Amino acid sequence: MADPHRAARTVRATPGEVYAAMVDPELLLRWLPPTGMSGRLEHFDPRPGGSYRLVLTYDGSATGTGKSSSDSDVVEARFVELVPGARVVHAVDFVSDDEAFAGTMTMVWEIVPVAEGTRVEISAHDVPRGISAADHQTGMTASLDGLARLLEGP
Repeated sequence: MADPHRAARTVRATPGEVYAAMVDPELLLRWLPPTGMSGRLEHFDPRPGGSYRLVLTYDGSATGTGKSSSDSDVVEARFVELVPGARVVHAVDFVSDDEAFAGTMTMVWEIVPVAEGTRVEISAHDVPRGISAADHQTGMTASLDGLARLLEGP
């Protein structure tokens, strides 16, 4: 089994503000889609055992190819654990006919108070073999940068 993919960033915001941005669907769509993508939630039920379906679509300038169609990634996810101000765990499945994206990936978002604000640490376990560590790092880092932009302001 491959090592987890990881990314982290310190955000100048409280742990409560970070957590709220992870469980509020409107806020989530403002920061989670990586650079070159937009997002749409088809449903969103933020509670342990709740689920969501997220459609990420590449914009015209993006060079990526989608996992679900030529220009989109569709994920069906479940909330495994929600600890306000501390941790969010998702079980994520890509909707794809490509076996390289099969399997359930577990995404763990740790929210850690630090002197400068909050350190957000992501670890992705059981990542499908079709997602390279480098591409995943780029995407997770872009999402963390978006979270910082949202919460820290201009």
